[in-house]
Amino acid sequence: MSWGTELWDQFDNLEKHTQWGIDVLEKYIKFVKERTEIELSYAKQLRNLSKKYQPKKNSKEEEEYRYTSTRAFLATLNEMNDYAGQHEVISENMTSLITGELTRYVQELKQERKSHFHDGRKAQQHIETCWKQLEASKRRFERDCKEADRAQQYFEKMDADINVTKADVEKARQQAQLRHQMAEDSKAEYSSTLQKFNSEQHDHYYTHIPNIFQKIQEMEERRIVRIGESMKTFAEVDRQVIPIIGKCLDEITKAAESIDHKNDSQLVIEAFKSGFEPPGDIDFEDFTQPMKRTISESSLSNSRGDGKSEPKFGGKSKGKLWPFIKKNKPPPPPPASASPSAVPNGPQSPKQQKEPLSHRFNEFMTSKPKIHCFRSLKRGGAGPEDFSNLPPEQRRKKLQQKVDELNKDIQKEMDQRDALTKMKDVYIKNPQMGDAASVDHRLAELGQNIEKLRIEVQKFEGWLAEVEGRLPPRTEQARRQSGLYEAQNTSAVNSCAQDRESPDGSYTEEQSQETEMKVPATDFDDEFDDEEPLPTIGTCKALYTFEGQNEGTISVAEGEMLYVIEEDKGDGWTRIRRNEDEEGYVPTSYVEVYLDKNAKGAMTYI
Repeated sequence: MSWGTELWDQFDNLEKHTQWGIDVLEKYIKFVKERTEIELSYAKQLRNLSKKYQPKKNSKEEEEYRYTSTRAFLATLNEMNDYAGQHEVISENMTSLITGELTRYVQELKQERKSHFHDGRKAQQHIETCWKQLEASKRRFERDCKEADRAQQYFEKMDADINVTKADVEKARQQAQLRHQMAEDSKAEYSSTLQKFNSEQHDHYYTHIPNIFQKIQEMEERRIVRIGESMKTFAEVDRQVIPIIGKCLDEITKAAESIDHKNDSQLVIEAFKSGFEPPGDIDFEDFTQPMKRTISESSLSNSRGDGKSEPKFGGKSKGKLWPFIKKNKPPPPPPASASPSAVPNGPQSPKQQKEPLSHRFNEFMTSKPKIHCFRSLKRGGAGPEDFSNLPPEQRRKKLQQKVDELNKDIQKEMDQRDALTKMKDVYIKNPQMGDAASVDHRLAELGQNIEKLRIEVQKFEGWLAEVEGRLPPRTEQARRQSGLYEAQNTSAVNSCAQDRESPDGSYTEEQSQETEMKVPATDFDDEFDDEEPLPTIGTCKALYTFEGQNEGTISVAEGEMLYVIEEDKGDGWTRIRRNEDEEGYVPTSYVEVYLDKNAKGAMTYI
């Protein structure tokens, strides 16, 4: 099967067909190029999608990725990034192995096709020239034959005519012979030209054209094979990345299977656990009979003998609620005439009665939050250094995290110090390499840094030990000695008292009140057994109306006169009494206090 023998007369159709083949190849190249653009666009969109949902550094989102579900989502995003990379590989391989190669091949194919059809046209022109020569020779032979025949007829006519001279007959005879000779020459030339044309035509149709068409056929077959190979490459490029894409999908499946709902639930507990004990039952208050609290020593003894145990300092306060959590809006600035002024002789309190021991214990437990106001002010409102504004469990985690960070910093400084020490030893052994004294300053500086960091670690470890109950909670006096109670102005204290929330909205109470109080119970019992009821130390006038909605507070109306039983301890709250049954705390800025200089001071809690 050869185009040269089967299609010897289809030169024009072959020219059109080969041009169509090149057009098909160029169309396929365009298809692959558009596919590569789609792969690149898809990869870019996948990368942008993965980047869009990646957690931002140093943001709250980064903390959320400690849960297994969010870590699995992060792994999915990373795998999608790798997945996008494989589509970029597909685009690159198709561009280099298919588009680039076929583009070069098309250029070569066009040149080869042009050369073959140029040879074919040249062969056709040659055979057409031979045919024209044959036709010209044939026409000349035909013309000469006709001329010779006419000359012969004219000679015969002149020879038969008796009136024609002998000279004219001879002349006619010579002319006839000349024409016959010319016809014979034309015949010989025609015969030679015909033989030559037949030879050329045979070579044209059986040698030259078949060879040219065979080359064109081979060229076309190579084009067909090449486009088939490109299609295989097209599939292989995809097939090569399938294992990697499969691994990406396997990793996504593995990440999904790693989600542990129990672990995530435990992390929620660790993240938000406060460490507080739930409030206990509230005692029933009987308002049907007057509440007389005058209790003799014998009645206290009898109550103990009846099996009612008094709360111990080392135990947890049952029914304890955390007062002053709600943030009260500060009142408008009072007029100058309403500024507090001391009145020497205020009215004395009504009949003093001893309070129940449990109530006194709760007062002791709720009188400590004032410590944190000073610390928050000292840190410029950014939260206390020991994280005491946080719940116990969260405070412990923050302190442990801070200790770990400081230990890492210490290790870095020690590594630098060791490296410099080795360098100094090298300089000592080989003075030409450097001056050993040049590193002394840096070594001293590193030593100071390490010592400072160790002091910080000891400080935070002390707070951590206090939180974990390994050390007894520090008293107010110890905190004053540690430098946390530097001089503060009265306005700052009052401002802190009115806003008892920390900057993040949490309640600023010491861990020492949130965990068990580990102080010998005998001291506590002795203190409360021998303690007299709180006396009245003065009076006060309510400058503004205050709605006491939290436990331990009392509501007052503007202009109301009340008794003062405990003055402001620096936390912005004053303890007052309305009658024998009602007493509680009000903001100091809401009342004008008149103290009695002769009265005993209120009991101070530490």
